[in-house]
Amino acid sequence: MAEIEVNWSRTDLIDEAEEVVEHRTKQQKEKLEDTSGVVIEEFNENRVKVTKVTVDERGQEEIGKKEGTYITLSVPTLHVDDENGFEQLEKSFVKYLDEIHKDVVIDKDSKVLVIGLGNKTITPDAVGPFAIDAMQAENTENPNDHFIMYAPGVTGQTGFETSDFIHALVQKIKPALVLVIDALATRGSERLCKTIQITDTGIHPGSGVGNQRTEVSKEVFGVPVTAIGIPTVVDATVIIADAVEKVFRSIAARVQEKGKPSSKLSVSSWTPDPNARLDMSVVKPIFGEWSTWSSDDRLQLFQEVLSSNPERLIVTPKEVDVWITKYSILVSDALFKWMKKKVK
Repeated sequence: MAEIEVNWSRTDLIDEAEEVVEHRTKQQKEKLEDTSGVVIEEFNENRVKVTKVTVDERGQEEIGKKEGTYITLSVPTLHVDDENGFEQLEKSFVKYLDEIHKDVVIDKDSKVLVIGLGNKTITPDAVGPFAIDAMQAENTENPNDHFIMYAPGVTGQTGFETSDFIHALVQKIKPALVLVIDALATRGSERLCKTIQITDTGIHPGSGVGNQRTEVSKEVFGVPVTAIGIPTVVDATVIIADAVEKVFRSIAARVQEKGKPSSKLSVSSWTPDPNARLDMSVVKPIFGEWSTWSSDDRLQLFQEVLSSNPERLIVTPKEVDVWITKYSILVSDALFKWMKKKVK
């Protein structure tokens, strides 16, 4: 039996992809814009961090990512009870749904096929089917003739490729657009359940956890396909690397704070500023050379050391059921608002 190669840096978010991360500095971005057909824009809209990556034919060859537009919306401070954060995320989501579909014509007779990918019995993978349930409930109260909603399950349950189900529906319905909702994997714990990615390049179901299935895209179906993804899982090695990073930064901050008058004023446990610039060389005498390495270098170390471990773990938040419910409602509400705006 051939050994399966596992990518420990796996991610479904383009702005976390190794090829794109390598070009994050301003100079490298300018080089890409001039020579490689990749444009990266980053800006904030209130609490929402927006990252837009546009890849053309030249850029596809340069970074190995499919030609198209990728929009990532993230609220780094989002938590499960943060109504304001969810409201801002939904508002941005509707805005960029409209932007990415500006060339898609939907008239009064057009149909939009909405597919909820994932396994409904596995909570971190259930955002697609749950979003379909939320849309069906909304459609009962506020009927919308444009949406046709379907959750096909996963190949392990049905025995059929998800792509085949969708292809049959597309041939029968002939929609103007296919929207695919799915759970994603991230390589950054700070993005976990705090991010939505929209892309007009389609999707490879299961690719984030090493179970890649047949592509769902315009090239396969002949109609525009937009993927909507929420990262609900992260590799365990990322959690380890992030924890070590926080320990190093906390100790470095305490060493630098020691002796300052402000350190004597605290009456409760002190938490260092996560964005503060710190001299990490102060922890070198305690932990050695590796404590001064970059976060990516330390992550790579953990990935290499643990690559032979048979227990390759994927981690999800303990409140994942609440997150999934919140996002299913958010996606449903946003799609109905967008459709109402799109078709007047």
